[in-house]
Amino acid sequence: MATEPIGAGAASTGRSSHNPVLGAAAVLVGAFLVSFDQRLFAIGLPDLRGAFGLTFDEGTWLATIALAPQLLVAPAIPWLATVLGVRRVLVVPGLVYIALSLAIPFVSDYQVLLTLHFVHGLLLGIFIPVTIMIVLHNLPMRWWIVGLAMYSFRLSFTGNSGVSLVGFHVQHLGWEWIYWQNAIVAVLMILLTWLGTPREGVNRRLLASADWGGMLMLGGGLALIYAGLDQGNRLDWFESGIVTSLLVGGGVLVVGFLINEAVVREPWAHPSVLMSRNIGLAMLALMAYMVTSLSNMMLVPTFLTVVGHLRPEQVGDVLLNCTALPLVGVVTAAVLLLRRFDARLVILGGLTCFAVAGWMGTGITPEWSPDDFVPMALMQSLGQGLTFTGLLVFVVSNANPARTVALVAYIQVMRLDIIEITTTVMSTWLRVREQVHSNLIGLHVSVGDSEVVQALDHLKARFIEHSAAAETAVARATSTLASLVRRQADVLSFIDGFEVTFWAAIAGILLVSLMRTAPPGPLTPAAPKPAPAVGRSRPASTYPKV
Repeated sequence: MATEPIGAGAASTGRSSHNPVLGAAAVLVGAFLVSFDQRLFAIGLPDLRGAFGLTFDEGTWLATIALAPQLLVAPAIPWLATVLGVRRVLVVPGLVYIALSLAIPFVSDYQVLLTLHFVHGLLLGIFIPVTIMIVLHNLPMRWWIVGLAMYSFRLSFTGNSGVSLVGFHVQHLGWEWIYWQNAIVAVLMILLTWLGTPREGVNRRLLASADWGGMLMLGGGLALIYAGLDQGNRLDWFESGIVTSLLVGGGVLVVGFLINEAVVREPWAHPSVLMSRNIGLAMLALMAYMVTSLSNMMLVPTFLTVVGHLRPEQVGDVLLNCTALPLVGVVTAAVLLLRRFDARLVILGGLTCFAVAGWMGTGITPEWSPDDFVPMALMQSLGQGLTFTGLLVFVVSNANPARTVALVAYIQVMRLDIIEITTTVMSTWLRVREQVHSNLIGLHVSVGDSEVVQALDHLKARFIEHSAAAETAVARATSTLASLVRRQADVLSFIDGFEVTFWAAIAGILLVSLMRTAPPGPLTPAAPKPAPAVGRSRPASTYPKV
């Protein structure tokens, strides 16, 4: 084990397990499992509410309880895996996860359902965080970029294929497979963990000096903030005592964590790990990526659901065929590019694709169908594969190998809380902009206006043709006109959303332009060898210093 203090994290010693490739594959499968679980649950929530007989409010709390516990444990898992060993961290929790995933569809009591989803969420928080650490500790250096690229690939792939999977499960296999699919994946993860990771003893020195207070305060604070953000839009933010308590309580715990890390003798994840120029800029660029990627992960499927009134199985084909599947080639290309070119160039290429996709989104109309999104989806696939892979490689290549644990803890914060913040802000933006546009359009739709009267007469005639009574036809015509106004307001709000993703991509490009070259290492392309000198060379000591 490393002799670095916990605040620096365990050093990457390069010690391989008896089958390091299988060990790395185990944690990568675990990362895929978590991403699929989150995406399937989020998209399938309306069907799950119907299957469990839940109200809308009960369904939203179920979603919060299912995801917030991840943040309670996720930041501390890399440290626990270093101290206890990967087997202890993954195998037993994996078996419990399988049992819960198989049992949850048979539960009918709401309180029991909440409890099981809380434990389910805690277990999900275990499976992803060790991935980056194991890739760097167990795999040969020449495979590091490939391992990180697979970690990057799973997020984008599951996000875009999950819509199709939910539709397939609900229509053909049954909604229960939203849970059972991941139980099968967990079996594979446990098998690979058992075959690919060594039997490790407990590092009692590190365990005795554990910064339990820091871990509990950061995890608890982030979980409360996540829950507050998740419920904020529904409960009208600070008008709700519940949301206020969650956000303020979470903020106090996070501040307590920062104070703790400053005064404790052996800090677990000191924030100084983020203080280098390149890592700080890369983290900000990662936030910009999370915002601009909403054009793909949120805006396109939500537009087709809200405006197009399509179900997941009708939306999923364009995301699967034009974004998820092309990612296989895009991420492969990203690996090849990162071996030959500076990661900053790869990131710039991806953000440029996202900017183009955001610009395309400003041209949507109410008549857009899934096929109209094909060019945008292809650009988003390029953006997803190049940007996140390049950013991940750039962050790790600039990190101190002795501080891997601390850095990975903060990456988990970015993965969950920052994603929730960006999603919540975008949802709020869409809601507010829809209200603004609805009001502005409504100013031009007034009783007695000739164009409004003409439109209502036309709609009334259409309904009368289909055997509607005169009074019924008037009511239906008025309702239809109101829905058309609301639909146009929705479209304009989505255009505003795509504009935000465009400017987020531009902000990311500006941040990348401020980054410096990463230090030489296994994740950076080899410097070209100098050309042989022509003629007689001067002694090396006489060359001018640059």
